[in-house]
Amino acid sequence: MTVADVDLVRPVVAATLGFAGATLDRMDPLRGDPVRLAAAFADPAARLLILDGLSPVIEAGRLATAPVPADAAVEDYTLLGTDAAGPLFVAVRKQSLPHGADRMPGLWELQQQLDADELARYGAARALVDWHARHGFCAACGGMTAPVRAGWSRKCGQCNAEHFPRVDPVVIMLAEHEGRVLVGRQARFAAGQYSALAGFVEPGETVEEAVSRELWEEAGVRTTAVRYVMSQPWPFPSSLMIACIAPVESGEITLDTTELEDAMWVDKAGVRAGLARAEGAPFLAPFPVAIAHHLLRAWVEE
Repeated sequence: MTVADVDLVRPVVAATLGFAGATLDRMDPLRGDPVRLAAAFADPAARLLILDGLSPVIEAGRLATAPVPADAAVEDYTLLGTDAAGPLFVAVRKQSLPHGADRMPGLWELQQQLDADELARYGAARALVDWHARHGFCAACGGMTAPVRAGWSRKCGQCNAEHFPRVDPVVIMLAEHEGRVLVGRQARFAAGQYSALAGFVEPGETVEEAVSRELWEEAGVRTTAVRYVMSQPWPFPSSLMIACIAPVESGEITLDTTELEDAMWVDKAGVRAGLARAEGAPFLAPFPVAIAHHLLRAWVEE
């Protein structure tokens, strides 16, 4: 297996990539400073980002915010960061929430309602709120945990173990062979929709090794190189999508039908039609909120 030609400095157009491009200063120095954190929380300019469970509340094209209640306790909130308008917090919900892997209704239209900065703020808030809701107990001893460091970690009251928000790396890739790329679909996809192949990075793997393994397992194709294109935070519940392109040795597909319903090779004309969702296109590409859309576009424009 050859995994040469890795490029880790390809540019990203965050303005069109969903959940990327936040301009908030995350204010890490405040997280471990109770005095400064309390001052930020008491700042008259401090705001709370309002969520409906895990879904955004949108008012006039922006995420809804509200003043911090006078009787609020800082330990019940996570500091998302600060901007010119002041500190921005989000509540650490105590009620039951749907699992963050469940995509919200209207996900594909969300990018049309919010600009890149607002959508990125929502993505971070959603991932953090979901993590807090699902990590009330210590993985080491089973004791109760409580938020610390402005909501960016949780500490066990029994064994003092500290737990941090998890981010799960996922490789998403286009296999490339003789001017075509491989796209696949799962049974849950909308009719006609195909996407890049994807899978979680496993312990002990590099990104390049994960790309090679997933392409072999799902489609039976062997990589000859792997090159990095871009990445995207994906808050369902909290993944980091790592997009790559990988030339492969052969165009022969051996499909893993437990993972994919179908897969096919598509040339650049077909990908352009799929991205445009044109009549007669060989497939429908994912919407622009998803990194797969941008990966396909990057390949077409190379």
